[in-house]
Amino acid sequence: MAEVTGTCDDRFEAVRETLEANLDSGADLGASVAVVLDGEPVVDLWGGWTDEARTRPWQRDTITNVWSTTKTMTFVCCLILAERGELDLDAPVATYWPEFAAEGKDRIAVRHLLSHTSGLSGWDVPMRPEDLADWDGATAALAAQAPWWEPGSASGYHAVTQGYLLGEVIRRVTGASIGAFFAEEVARPLGADFHIGLPESEDHRVAPLVPPPPVDLGAVQASDIAVRTLANPPLDVTQTYNAWWRRAEIPAANGQGNARSVALVQSVVAGGGEARGVRLFSEGTCERIFEEQSAGTDLVLGVPIRFGMGYGLRTDFMPIGPRACYWGGYGGSVIVMDLDVRLTVAYVMNRMESGLVGDPRGMNLVLAAAGSLAR
Repeated sequence: MAEVTGTCDDRFEAVRETLEANLDSGADLGASVAVVLDGEPVVDLWGGWTDEARTRPWQRDTITNVWSTTKTMTFVCCLILAERGELDLDAPVATYWPEFAAEGKDRIAVRHLLSHTSGLSGWDVPMRPEDLADWDGATAALAAQAPWWEPGSASGYHAVTQGYLLGEVIRRVTGASIGAFFAEEVARPLGADFHIGLPESEDHRVAPLVPPPPVDLGAVQASDIAVRTLANPPLDVTQTYNAWWRRAEIPAANGQGNARSVALVQSVVAGGGEARGVRLFSEGTCERIFEEQSAGTDLVLGVPIRFGMGYGLRTDFMPIGPRACYWGGYGGSVIVMDLDVRLTVAYVMNRMESGLVGDPRGMNLVLAAAGSLAR
């Protein structure tokens, strides 16, 4: 049986058993899971290996690239600024970023960026992976282009662009980069070991991602918008091994953390804006998450999704609680928060599965936590 280390309240033993089963079966190589209830950690477990040769055990402080789970950190930053009255989620983006009004984008609101409905799911200009490290170039290109569909009419997953769009708004409002703002205003007060832009000094703690199984492209039916979104720039897992990727601030895709750090931050949402005595925003601001911005088949992902202010909301495809929200990352990481029971469940791993958002490994852990609570 796989060795799983950490702490687990007896009530949540099913979570430990599920993680052990994932590791024993080979579904996971190395992974961590964390559960926070009413702001306090009740599960903090990890196990497995950081490398395919199985020579380096996953440690308490192991971190890895969590892909789009990073997006949830930018949502928290936006909610903080909304609480302070510095950012109006209903205001035009051009209020804060005047150049953004080009090409008829003057009526696109901040909430459209949060809900993937701005029509800017990708870049018109050809992008190399390394261009993602050029913040000014990436954001200027988005400001200059026209939307790919009528803003507000549908969601089209802003796989990489969302972080630049929201990050530039945050920079215009605060004068700080998204990575610096997050570190000072979110990670530090909550004691969360999560980074958007990783210092070189922390590289030794990173578990390299293991690529997912190859996809049969001939069997995939993708829309033109999906292809334009996901193929420019062409990204694969090997990019995450590069120093330039780790140092850059790519707020939709290159956050480095583990389940504990993800859960510590997002437990603020489950707590109505507060966790462990730290309040980042009010319950009223937190409730704005559940203002539905779009519902239907996403133009990029091709699956039915409801978006609130940033987070995904309950659907038949994602049968979480009525006041729960979620998101996840390419390859499997996931975070779910349920405000009715003040529960947060996070899963982070290094062996990726196919699919842009989540897979059964993480959802089985979420179900184990929820089932434990129901007993």
